[in-house]
Amino acid sequence: MTTHTYTTHLAWSGSTGEGYRSYRREHHADGAGGTARVALSAAPEFRGDATRLNPEQLLVMAASSCQLLSFLGAAARAGVDVVGYADDAEAVMPTDTPHPRLTRIALTPVVRVAPGTDHDLVRTLVEQAHDQCYVARSLTADVSVDPTVVDA
Repeated sequence: MTTHTYTTHLAWSGSTGEGYRSYRREHHADGAGGTARVALSAAPEFRGDATRLNPEQLLVMAASSCQLLSFLGAAARAGVDVVGYADDAEAVMPTDTPHPRLTRIALTPVVRVAPGTDHDLVRTLVEQAHDQCYVARSLTADVSVDPTVVDA
C-alpha cells in the first residue's frame, strides 16, 4: 500500500494572558519546504484580521482547488480542451449549534471550453471529478458542484 504524507508548519507568538479579547489571531503557515508562506488569522467573526486568510476560507479553497485539479485531469484524459475555469465557492457555517462547523460548501465553476465541445460530456466529467476529489471525500460538510459550461 502506498501512503502519501502532507506536511505544513504553523507558527504563532504572543500572549493569551490578557484573556480572549486581547490575544493576537495573526499567524503564518508554510508548506512546500517553507517556500509557500501564507499569512493567516481568525475570521473577522472570531476577532480576526479580515485582510488575512482564515481556516474556513482555506478549507473552501482546498475543496475548490481539488475539484479543479481532478476535473482538469479527467478532461485531459477524455481529450476535452478546457481553456478556462473560474470558481466562486461559498461555505455555510450555522452558529446556532453547540459545535459550529461548515455544513455546506457550494462550488459553482464556470468552465470555458473550445468551441464545438460537448457540454454534456463536460458536465459528466465535472461529476466524475467530484467523485474523485480527495478533499471533498474527506469532509463531513456537503460539497456540491453546479457547473456552467461556456464556449471560449
